[in-house]
Amino acid sequence: MRKVQKRFDAHWGTQAPWRDRNGEEIPRFIEELAEKTPAYQYLSHKYGNQTDSITYYLNQPHRCKVFDYDLGQKDTLFSTMDSIRYMERFMHCGFVAIAPHTGEVKAWAGDINFQSWKYDKVLSKRQPGSTFKLFVYTEAMNQGLSPCDLRVDENIPWEVEENGEKKLWMPHNANGGATLDTMSLKMAFAQSVNTIAANIAHEVGIHQIATTAHRMGIQTKLEETPALSLGASDVSLLELVSAYGTVVNDGEAIQPILITRVENKDGKVIYQQEAEATQAIPYASAYLMQQMLRGGLTCPKGTSQALWRFRIFDKGTEFGGKTGTSSNHSDAWFVGISPNLVGGAWVGGEYRSIHFRTGELGQGSRTALPVFGYFMEKVLANPELAALYAKKFPSPKEKLDRSWDCNDYFPHYCDSDSILITLGDSLLFEAEHASPTED
Repeated sequence: MRKVQKRFDAHWGTQAPWRDRNGEEIPRFIEELAEKTPAYQYLSHKYGNQTDSITYYLNQPHRCKVFDYDLGQKDTLFSTMDSIRYMERFMHCGFVAIAPHTGEVKAWAGDINFQSWKYDKVLSKRQPGSTFKLFVYTEAMNQGLSPCDLRVDENIPWEVEENGEKKLWMPHNANGGATLDTMSLKMAFAQSVNTIAANIAHEVGIHQIATTAHRMGIQTKLEETPALSLGASDVSLLELVSAYGTVVNDGEAIQPILITRVENKDGKVIYQQEAEATQAIPYASAYLMQQMLRGGLTCPKGTSQALWRFRIFDKGTEFGGKTGTSSNHSDAWFVGISPNLVGGAWVGGEYRSIHFRTGELGQGSRTALPVFGYFMEKVLANPELAALYAKKFPSPKEKLDRSWDCNDYFPHYCDSDSILITLGDSLLFEAEHASPTED
């Protein structure tokens, strides 16, 4: 996050990053935040309607402590207004990791610094963007589709009713257009093609997708509109990662467990939490979605390919993952899966109006994916943890009637020190820079 912050500061320079949908600075943004502070309440009580006096003292420098990456907290001279401007320029992050077969939470970081920000970003709710496509394609598998089924990248309008008026809703890809190319569902999921995800949602049904999402672990009420297929309805990071764990756990959903047991001073167990698993989706759907998630690393232009540059493959561990970026790059997500551990990160501003202006800087593969990558490097560098989590995905436990082995050109295992992949005589990419624009 220190690196993300440096990019964010360089990106905005001296300009204010709080912007409306048109890119214009939001008027009185800082002033309205100041009006919610104890300092403002004290001055308002003291000076009543004398706004000049309130404004004067809010802009008077005084000793205060603010967040700093090097010091944790630094003692400085700021006015109340300046301290708000300073603190609102920070990018934030939440991260959680769960053991999918037990539901046990193994790591939880609510933000970059607890002293400065106590609002837990693991539990806060934001738009998940393309990470929500997991549920679109899972429902497609539930209804008998396969990863190798073909669809066309085309804009197909939906007729929707808004305030009693019929309108057309048209999905668009991150680059604004559609190629009209025919591709497999695995490729479309790996490349995060919006049009195909939306068209599949139209095919299988928005209500069915929402129902499947809830069965898999999403607890928040979802807005059942066409835009749900592209992640327009808010969810929390905790429930999203838990739902991804359902896929890894062969379709069995387990609610996250934070406390396994409580003992009294004599060592007697006075509370014990047992995992309660329910078969949320068929085993076949779960296995096929494991392969779809792995396609983000192995298919051409997969949005998770930046994960290859981390030192996490040298023990043969296999991974999959899905990126996500909400409108205006306000929310960046990545959920990574491995056979015994699922982890997810959210990165964004304290308010949705604070964000990068370009997908190149603000997309999930650039900001959220590295959080998972660095975390797994630490996990697998620990011999005791590596014994638990350096695993390969298993072969199918039962015979499946659908194909999934299509479009891969990346080996499921390769050396992460220097990865150059060729297809025929054409050099496709170097993994260090393999982060295509995604939505």
